[in-house]
Amino acid sequence: MLLLSIQFISAQASKTAQAPKKINIEHSDFLDVDQVLVPDGILLTGNVKVNHDGVVLTCNKAYFFQKENYLKAFGNVQLVQGDTLFLNSKYAEYSGNIKKAFATGNAVMTSPDATLQTDTINFDRNVQEVFYNTKGTIINKDNTLVSKSGKYFVAEKKFQFLTAVTLTNPKYVVKSNHLDYYSNSGHTYLLGPSTITSKANYIYTEKGFYDTKKNLAHFLRKSYIKYDDRLIEGDSLYYNRNTEFASATRNVKITDSINRGIVKGHYAEVYKLKDSMFVTKRAVAVNFVENDSVYIHGQKLMVTGKEGERILRAFKNVRFYKTDMSGKCDSIHSNSKTALTKLIGNPILWNGGSQITGDIMHLIGDNNTKKLDSLKVLNNTFLISKDTLGTGYNQVKGLNLFGKFKEGKLHDVDVIKNTEVVYFMRNDANELIGINKNVSSKINLILENNAVETITFFNRVDGDIYPEEDLPENARKLRGFVWRGDERIKSKDDIFTAEDNEMNDKLVKQGKDEEAKENVPMKVRKETRDYDKKKPAAKPAAKENKKSSK
Repeated sequence: MLLLSIQFISAQASKTAQAPKKINIEHSDFLDVDQVLVPDGILLTGNVKVNHDGVVLTCNKAYFFQKENYLKAFGNVQLVQGDTLFLNSKYAEYSGNIKKAFATGNAVMTSPDATLQTDTINFDRNVQEVFYNTKGTIINKDNTLVSKSGKYFVAEKKFQFLTAVTLTNPKYVVKSNHLDYYSNSGHTYLLGPSTITSKANYIYTEKGFYDTKKNLAHFLRKSYIKYDDRLIEGDSLYYNRNTEFASATRNVKITDSINRGIVKGHYAEVYKLKDSMFVTKRAVAVNFVENDSVYIHGQKLMVTGKEGERILRAFKNVRFYKTDMSGKCDSIHSNSKTALTKLIGNPILWNGGSQITGDIMHLIGDNNTKKLDSLKVLNNTFLISKDTLGTGYNQVKGLNLFGKFKEGKLHDVDVIKNTEVVYFMRNDANELIGINKNVSSKINLILENNAVETITFFNRVDGDIYPEEDLPENARKLRGFVWRGDERIKSKDDIFTAEDNEMNDKLVKQGKDEEAKENVPMKVRKETRDYDKKKPAAKPAAKENKKSSK
């Protein structure tokens, strides 16, 4: 019995605690009972004011149903919840039992940071949520949002849209099917296919963050930024509209539609206003020329300058590849305006079967034909190719080399000053007729199909053609001879080192793993999150206590 009594008392106490509060009439000019118009209720007319659990409702006329604890309000209706929410309409209904309101007829909800205008608004006080299913317009100081439906979370000051929504800012327009917007901070989360359009660029993302007040953003999942001449893609994009700066992380691809080039890597920075781009982490630039592609790889790539004046710089252990040409050097400087490409620091070039080295190496193009025109090698020029049938090496050595290209291949080559030659001479039947070892002031080579067709000596000083048996092996190589055939880059994949490929595999796998995860919370990158955090002021230097000596 004692247990039953305790349970009964507890149930009664719980029921009393949960009993809804009654709607309290604070004022009305007239009160009347009209069973026809308001069955079992009260008719309130003129300056009506009621209060319910912290909410104040005013209107011109109301029907109050005491038993149901329910109110219907007409004319100049306003529902006020503290200083956080004001709801105005021509007509409204409010239930004190379930603490829900319904407003229609030019319904307007106002909060300290935004105003919502729509036909019908529902307000659930239990969860502090406002929702609407008719076309609505939200206006605040910075933006205007239009959507077919939406929710407003009062405590968080957050609007949520799960159908077509358009956010209009003086600088851009955002369109999405899932957008969360915080009216006080201006923070916007894009959680579905979304676009941001402006005069400066066009942005697409399927998961992103945008600070509409600071114009800073972070985009994930199938995101890209498109300018008139460049398309920036990456797994993670950071963007500052104020400075037109963008950085991209992992699986980065930047396409230059005007200059017909692509730059790839796993980290990039693009300064649109400064016409500059920096790419690293397995960086490669791909340029399309002569119906072919040139691949340039370095630890760091930098592209600067406007259209027609762009300069490509590649740094540290640079390698490049083209179908019929490849090479290595410490760095590259390529100017599109002058069509001059400088191979700087220990350059080596493979063209066809020829290996070319020298202190300074320049490749010169033709801006009209967009083809390679000529090659210049200065100081310590050395050209080596294997004898086509034997084990020996054809060699040309001199101070400088000047070559002309034909259909992308070296065709006419002059080597001048202090030239030396070792050349395996063969007849039409490809039989070895002798080894020409010669010294002259200048040599001209005509190449066909990557082989020497003719060789001409000028102002010969000394030399002869030796039978093979009369020229010992140690005399068949010129001083400084180094054959580096094992280093030759034979494909576009050879431009990368083992460390480059290991890093690439790791980052690509990491990207696939993250993409495979479902409902991964969005992590806004540090640059975006901490942009408004002030750096601590530097501490003043400690003053030395100097004791005066008397």
